[in-house]
Amino acid sequence: MTATRPGPAPPALRLRGVVQSFPVGLGLRRREVLHGVDLELERGGGLGLVGPNGSGKSTLLRLIAGVDLPRTGTVEVLGGTPREPRVRARVGWLPEDSPFPRELGALAALELIGGLNGLARHQARERSRALIERVGLSREARTPLRRFSRGMLRRFGLAQAVLNEPELLLLDEPTAGLDAPGFELLDELVGETRARGAAVVIASHLAADVHRHCERLAVLIDGRLAAQGTPLELLARADQAQARVEAEIAGLDARGLEELAAQVRARGGHWLGARPAQQSLLALYRRLGSVR
Repeated sequence: MTATRPGPAPPALRLRGVVQSFPVGLGLRRREVLHGVDLELERGGGLGLVGPNGSGKSTLLRLIAGVDLPRTGTVEVLGGTPREPRVRARVGWLPEDSPFPRELGALAALELIGGLNGLARHQARERSRALIERVGLSREARTPLRRFSRGMLRRFGLAQAVLNEPELLLLDEPTAGLDAPGFELLDELVGETRARGAAVVIASHLAADVHRHCERLAVLIDGRLAAQGTPLELLARADQAQARVEAEIAGLDARGLEELAAQVRARGGHWLGARPAQQSLLALYRRLGSVR
């Protein structure tokens, strides 16, 4: 008897014809905020969901996370529906508004969230303690979340999002409120999540937020999926005759730079100037001794 080979795993995310609307005024009419969105993300992939404020990014992530239901259309996550307990336990989500239990201390809140995500008590305790340390909140482990600053809440939010080692990680404006060390922490956690083979969706109105971790971008404009492609495809100048590149050069003095500029002009290019390279804010903090 020939064994049946298992078929390919379903994608991490598949949306078909997703429409979402909200009641307006007394609810006699509705305002449509998503208009027939089709989207797919393979297992282990990285997708940047970009667009201006009010374009529908957060609304779309709430549908993927199972917080809301679409008006019409289908949302499939990890081969199931987002509201199935078996699916929700495999999804990590950082909402933009940080709706966490403010009366609980950070560690207690994290352990509670771990239990709700299906972790055994000892797993939730061990992972919570490790992550509280990892995100730099060990001194505030027993401080109620209501006393946290915005940046501290974002760090806590990152910890709870990766607590269950998700197969799909959803991050809504993750850099909002973070300082320079927080940016590095975000990069590390997302990198480790992707290294485990998990898929990641990062929603932002800043392309720089998603460029490092996402090989594909989806652009939402007024609730419509306006474009998809690689960052290089979508962010390149439309007028290739005026293509602009940036280069980092080391080892040349002022005379060498002027000779290089002359060669650029001789080849028909435009030398737009040169300035000393700058260190990052994180490097500055480390040099001043405030960050280890």
